[in-house]
Amino acid sequence: MASFELLTPATVDAAIATLRAIEPARRVVLAGGTDLLLDIDDGRAAPSQVISLRRLPWRTLDWVEGSLTVGSTLALRSLEKEPEVARRYPALAQAVRAVGSVALRHSATLGGNLARAAPASDLIPVLLVLDAEVELVGPTGSRSLSVDRFLVASRRTAIAPDELIRAIRFPEPRPSAYLWQRVRRVHDISQLAIAVAWSPDRKTWRVAVGGIPPRSVLLPEVAAALGGERPGSSELHTARARASRAVALVADRRASEEYRRQLVGVLLERAVRSALGGGAAG
Repeated sequence: MASFELLTPATVDAAIATLRAIEPARRVVLAGGTDLLLDIDDGRAAPSQVISLRRLPWRTLDWVEGSLTVGSTLALRSLEKEPEVARRYPALAQAVRAVGSVALRHSATLGGNLARAAPASDLIPVLLVLDAEVELVGPTGSRSLSVDRFLVASRRTAIAPDELIRAIRFPEPRPSAYLWQRVRRVHDISQLAIAVAWSPDRKTWRVAVGGIPPRSVLLPEVAAALGGERPGSSELHTARARASRAVALVADRRASEEYRRQLVGVLLERAVRSALGGGAAG
């Protein structure tokens, strides 16, 4: 592993000042480090300074009037062990369990996963269907963006060079589900993933597909086809057909285009039924 200087600011102001003092090309931000340290070890990243967020007070999980706010540096394992997360946001709990191993989830964080913006992220499709918001903090204060606006492309986000992810907020609890297909159940990248959620407040479905480049995306035309809270066979058939042609499902070393086009409809129907209590997900 290449040598670098590890910086551990003790306050948010100090962390932002450190960001501003170092040229972006020479530094990286460390949250959980599960991907970043591998990149440094393999030579894909060669920063002069690594700014660790471990001393900042962001390892939090707060419930406010039914909504959930997760601090950006809270370990995924803490989310996994919180029974209310599984009860109120089942897709989030399912996606967390899909991330690596238990040991990895003791280090990995929601904020770090978002900042990396990997196309194959298990968490991002779920954040999209749950209408999650990203709270950013910088030298001029804080601002919030929807996850959909925060994501730009593969490993590109709307975060400014002198900003940090402070928290991720979730609105009302939603019946939801997350399903994925892999060659191996763990330590593998999904060939395709589907997240669905029903919003009791808006009376609408949200559907997102993941595991595809350049980023996970919402499928509003598929969600519209599902109609009301309990779609019937006709609605599911239409939604499956729309899903198979909604995005570019290209072939790569993990799966063919034809396989993905068949898979997206199958996972969609299973996820909807799971969200409504008709079957297990994960």
